[in-house]
Amino acid sequence: MALSNSLYNTFFKRNSVFVTTVFMGAFAFGIGFDTGVTKFYDSWNKGKQWKDIRHKYVEES
Repeated sequence: MALSNSLYNTFFKRNSVFVTTVFMGAFAFGIGFDTGVTKFYDSWNKGKQWKDIRHKYVEES
């Protein structure tokens, strides 16, 4: 019960703090999800992307 009271008093008692917490959580989740999906995509398609095969087709001067 003490945990729920402290959680309520910290995040849910004031609307401004609650809305800020929701927006910050959504922002952090968005960045984390995007990073995770990008890493998964890059590992799944390793060797098939332009960044992996560029050296075969572009001459460095």
